Amino acid sequence: MATRADTRAERGVRRRFTVAEYYRMAEASILTEDDRVELIGGDVARMGPVGARHAACIRRLTSALAERVPPPRGLVSVQNPLNLGEFDEPVPDLVVLRYRDDFYASAHPTAADVILPVEVADTSLEYDQKVKLALYTRAGIAEYWIADLKDRRLLVHSEPADDVYKITRTYLPGDVVESAGLSELAVRVEELLPE
Repeated sequence: MATRADTRAERGVRRRFTVAEYYRMAEASILTEDDRVELIGGDVARMGPVGARHAACIRRLTSALAERVPPPRGLVSVQNPLNLGEFDEPVPDLVVLRYRDDFYASAHPTAADVILPVEVADTSLEYDQKVKLALYTRAGIAEYWIADLKDRRLLVHSEPADDVYKITRTYLPGDVVESAGLSELAVRVEELLPE
């Protein structure tokens, strides 16, 4: 005899989790703070391990961006959740947020708080270019960077429309990248990407 869950699975019905349900799973110890997961489109998505070059790139980004965008101009947040709606709570590698005195103690930042999310792609480039990019555009985030470690380049996406960014620029070592949303942010690509 098929159970209700079996019947739904056979029909291809998918159960999407809300952000509230996602946190209830953590409260019930189904998910722990050691689980490297994020909520994307109602799915609990496993995040890959962070390799040495990936971690080095995050440290470089953190150092460069925190130096150029200090409080009260902004806050640099590393591998912390963003609440982007009922079914989405990604954990970007790094994000520059609008400054708040409480450092977002009362709630996770939302799309309105985001100045610049940055993902570091070692093995995740396709995911970052498709899934994360669509998520950030739907949320109306004006600019999104991907640090592509394999090809040692920085992809800068701007002008969101629907599920894409209208403009994508590629920056290589030797180039200076500037942020559209942060006039004081101009940095040489080689400062951000490890050899």
